[in-house]
Amino acid sequence: MQASILSRISTVAKARLAQSPAATSGLASVSQHRHASHEADLVVIGSGPGGYVAAIKAAQLGMKTVCVEKNSTYGGTCLNVGCIPSKALLNNSHYYHMAKSKDFLERGIEVDNVKLNLEKLMGAKDKAVTALTGGIVHLFKNNKVLGLRGHGKITSPNEVTVLQEDGTNDIVKAKNILIATGSEVTPFPGIEIDEDVIVSSTGALKLKKVPEKMIVIGAGVIGLELGSVWSRLGAQVIAVEFLNSIGGVGIDEEISKNFQRILTKQGIKFKLSTKVVSASKEGEKITVSVESVKDGKKEDLDCDTLLVCVGRRPYTNNLGLEELGIEKDAKGRIPVNSRFQTVIPNIHAIGDCIHGPMLAHKAEDEGIVCVEGIAGGPVHIDYNCVPSVVYTHPEVAWVGKTEEDLKAEGVEYAVGKFPFAANSRAKCNNDTDGLVKILGDKDTDRLLGAHIIGPGAGEIINEAALAMEYGASCEDVARVCHAHPTCSEAFREANLAAYFGKPINF
Repeated sequence: MQASILSRISTVAKARLAQSPAATSGLASVSQHRHASHEADLVVIGSGPGGYVAAIKAAQLGMKTVCVEKNSTYGGTCLNVGCIPSKALLNNSHYYHMAKSKDFLERGIEVDNVKLNLEKLMGAKDKAVTALTGGIVHLFKNNKVLGLRGHGKITSPNEVTVLQEDGTNDIVKAKNILIATGSEVTPFPGIEIDEDVIVSSTGALKLKKVPEKMIVIGAGVIGLELGSVWSRLGAQVIAVEFLNSIGGVGIDEEISKNFQRILTKQGIKFKLSTKVVSASKEGEKITVSVESVKDGKKEDLDCDTLLVCVGRRPYTNNLGLEELGIEKDAKGRIPVNSRFQTVIPNIHAIGDCIHGPMLAHKAEDEGIVCVEGIAGGPVHIDYNCVPSVVYTHPEVAWVGKTEEDLKAEGVEYAVGKFPFAANSRAKCNNDTDGLVKILGDKDTDRLLGAHIIGPGAGEIINEAALAMEYGASCEDVARVCHAHPTCSEAFREANLAAYFGKPINF
C-alpha cells in the first residue's frame, strides 16, 4: 500500500514538475558556479533532522532540490550539539558508572583502578557526530540534493537569498520553499552564559573537566540527561525546577514520581517548586539564589558549574518573514495549516519552528509528509502517536494520553501495570528499576497511552506507537507473541493487565 502511494505521488510530482522551469535547468550544471542563480523545485532552509530528510524525500520524488545550511556541518542542533552527542555521553558515562560503582562487583566482574579519561570520552562523542554529519553529505550526493552554505533568507515568495560570511550571495529561485530552521537555546534573563562554567546544553557537552558541584536550572528532559552524565562522572548535581515534578511536559505523574525516586537514589538532588532569582560568579565560585514558590523561603546555593536548561525557542529571526507578511505567534513560531503551508501557500514550515513538541523525529515525519503533500499526495500526521524519550538510565518513554489527560477529558479508562522487577530479562540483567503502565479505553479497550520507565524504554515505546497508529486494542497487543526472555514482555503483560485485569507473571 505504501509503495503504491509513493509511486502515485512520484508520478504526480514528475507531471507537475515537468511544467516547472527548474525541471529542465539541471542543478548539476549550476552547482559548478558559486554566486550564480540556482533554480529548483524546492529549496529547504535548514539541514537538521526535518530539513535534510525533507530534502532527500523531495529528491526521491523527482524534485530538483536545494538545501541551505548556515553552519559548517549538516545535521542541525540534533546531530551537532543535541541528540547525538548527548546520547554518546549518556551511553559511555553509564559504562564508567557501572565499572566505578558496585554494579560490576555484583555481576562478578572485578576491576581495579578505574579511571576516567575525559578527553577520550569526548573524542568518542565527537567521532560519532562527525560520522553522522558526514553521512548527510553522502546522502545528499547520492540523492542529487544540492547543498549551499550560508544563511537562507526568503526574499520573495519564489526566491531564497543565501547570505555568506564573505559578503557574497547565492540566489535560489524555487517553486516551493520549506522552512526547517529548528530552534535555539532559550536564554535565562539576568544570567550570562559563557559556555565555560556557566553553560547551556551546548557547553555542557564539551566541559574540559568534571565539575565538583553542578547546579542545573530546569529538570526537564535536557537538564536530566546532562545532569545524569556529569553525576555519573563524579559531580554533585542539584536540579532546581520551578514546577513540582520532573521530566517536563507530557510525562505521566506516576512515572515522574518513580523517575525522581530512582534518580535521587543515583545521587541527584532536587529542589522542586523553586525558582532561580539570580546567579553571580566570583572567582571560581558561582552562587545561585533560589526561592521557594510555596513559601517564599530564600536560599543561596554554590557550585563551580551552572547548567541553564530552561527550554528552547524557535529559530525564526532574519528569515524575511515579516517582509512577506508571514506573522509569528507569541512564542516566535510560524503558523501553518494541516499541509504545513504558511499564509503564502508555496512557503511551508516544519519542525521546531512550528507548533508541537520539539522532537527530531516529529520534524522528520513532518518533513516527509509535507514534501509528499507538495508532490500531490495526502498529508496526515497524528501527533498523539509521536513518542517522547528521556535517555537517562533507566530510560523513560511515553506516547499518547496520560492519566491526568484522560481525567481532564472525562474519558473512562482502564490501567494495566507491570514492574520490571517481575520481568525475566530484566532480572537476568540485574536492571529491574521501573514499570510499564498502559491506559486503555474502558469501553472499547483501545490503547490510549503507554508510559514506561525501565531498561530499553526508548525502544519498547515504538511498539506502543505502532499499535496506537493502527488503532490496536490492549488485547491485540497482549495476544501478539513476544520473544522470551525480553524486556518487551513487560509491555505485553501490562496490556494484558489493562484488558483482562491481571497479568500472568505478577
